[in-house]
Amino acid sequence: MSPTEPLSRNPTRRPRAVIFGCAGLRLEPAEFDFFRASNPLGFILFARNCDSPGQLSRLVADLRSAVDRPDAPILIDQEGGRVIRMGAPHWRRPPAAGAIGALAERDRAVGCRAAWLNARLIAADLCHVGIDVCCLPVLDMHLARASSVVGDRAFSADVESIAELGRAAAEGLLAGGVLPVIKHIPGHGRATSDSHHALPKVDASLRELESSDFLPFRALNDMPIGLTAHVCYQALDADLPGTLSAKVIAAAIRGSIAFDGLLLSDDLSMQALSGTLGERAEAALAAGCDVALHCNAQPEEMADIADKVLELSPAALRRWAIAKNMIFENKSHNFKELLDELNILMEVHVEA
Repeated sequence: MSPTEPLSRNPTRRPRAVIFGCAGLRLEPAEFDFFRASNPLGFILFARNCDSPGQLSRLVADLRSAVDRPDAPILIDQEGGRVIRMGAPHWRRPPAAGAIGALAERDRAVGCRAAWLNARLIAADLCHVGIDVCCLPVLDMHLARASSVVGDRAFSADVESIAELGRAAAEGLLAGGVLPVIKHIPGHGRATSDSHHALPKVDASLRELESSDFLPFRALNDMPIGLTAHVCYQALDADLPGTLSAKVIAAAIRGSIAFDGLLLSDDLSMQALSGTLGERAEAALAAGCDVALHCNAQPEEMADIADKVLELSPAALRRWAIAKNMIFENKSHNFKELLDELNILMEVHVEA
């Protein structure tokens, strides 16, 4: 499909099993036409797309208008710490998960409350501009010998603490009308290289993975959306990264972890994967991912993916319908009080 290929208007057609990024602060006419024709399930935003609340609200509305679906999901990675897309001066800079994990080491209940508060405040910022999916919480382990790509994005090295804090964060997002995405399933914490640049290989036994890495994901297997890891788990598949491995998805994600939510690939443009972008998307969906994720907004890559990717499967449609039904918003909260409480708990000033 070329970026300008016409497609007959059919409001009942199923969305294509892909989430795309967009290039800048506004939706250009060529992008609008491409999205109208290709009909992706939704979109993901980055710092390049976020300048001010008014601008971002208009962009979100235009993206949904392009696919003519007011419920098209809009995703963002607003984790906190070094991974934020909406920053100063218009938005609060949330603390990193590792800072909340350190608090939980001193007092688990206080840490869980901080995780909930932080996520609830993130949800308030996202809802204000129309964003309804946050790629949070990170349920990977923080291991000192591993790559720094996870690092303080993770709550802890202790899987029980990760599960409790992850649950609190996910529930904080849900309370604010935002869907959480658990990542990077079935676990990126042992990777000794950054999957943005190379394919990490993990040689831990399946028994070791099931007794550690998988546990936080199993504890949150009722969450609506998960995002895969571009990691080769050699005990399950010696050749393919989890995102492209039917063995990993069937045995670990859908099997041992028992996750039945909507499964997104991690970004297909990362260098852990090989082949053309269309081939990567085809392979991810064939392996068992419900939706392919492509983030960099490069027109040629998006056109290649749109040529190869079909509409959402019936199983993916069911999972997405269940996910949407989890969205609600408790508007009774006083956000200044929530922020003041979080600041006190964290014992540092959290930027307003």
